[in-house]
Amino acid sequence: MRLPPELTLPDSMVPAEPPDPPATPRDAATVVLLRDGPHGPEVFLQRRVRGMPFAGGMTAFPGGGVDERDEQTRIAWAGPPPSWWATRFGCGEELARALVCAAVRETFEEAGVLLAGTAPDVVVTETGRYAAERRALVAKEISLAEMLDEHELVLRADLLRPWSNWVTPALEPRRYDTRFFVTAVPEGQRADGFTGEAAEAYWSRPSTVLETWRSGECGLLPPTWVTLTELAACSEVTEVLNSDREIDKTIPRIVHRDGAWRVVLADEHDRS
Repeated sequence: MRLPPELTLPDSMVPAEPPDPPATPRDAATVVLLRDGPHGPEVFLQRRVRGMPFAGGMTAFPGGGVDERDEQTRIAWAGPPPSWWATRFGCGEELARALVCAAVRETFEEAGVLLAGTAPDVVVTETGRYAAERRALVAKEISLAEMLDEHELVLRADLLRPWSNWVTPALEPRRYDTRFFVTAVPEGQRADGFTGEAAEAYWSRPSTVLETWRSGECGLLPPTWVTLTELAACSEVTEVLNSDREIDKTIPRIVHRDGAWRVVLADEHDRS
């Protein structure tokens, strides 16, 4: 896929002097929340608060970095085991487990959607009862494993699907090795914008978001633009969830071309 020429990066995102050596990417998880709307799938998006260290002011999906809380192994688990996720994402089983835990944790912290249930075939329908735990997770006072254990909940890894893997270009001082997941919001749950990292949160059709971007009303990073473009081709959420995708690690480059900073994918001819 070729990125459109109008998809440029703000000058503020590109340092005057590139890091030497390049920063080591931090493992991260991003989750695309989906629901069926009257005209096809809709996605949940957040406009990040301006001034944030990474992607401030940009429109993005919920997500964040893996941390030590996500590495706890004592957790009730339903769905594909860590070995399956490790194969799909091309990483070790310990990291695969942590990535899934980070995906579930970040989705709950940032959007209030909890991919867990009281049994392997059950998912909670009302998450307000866990509001105190959500705040504690955000404050890093507890881990997801501790929360699930306290309430005898099972992590529903089977509700997630792997979608893609993007690595921040080497030119940027903050880098992430981000695995993208997709999931449908469980019946009875509602995604919200009660997070300090988002200035606003909303549902929209992927094609509508792309139109908003073209008109200059929102900013998108290349992974978000590509994901929205892929989702815009799907007619319903089940089509997204049933997609059999090959997950390759995408490591784009940043070049200065035609007076602007642009991201170049591996299959693009570099005219810089």
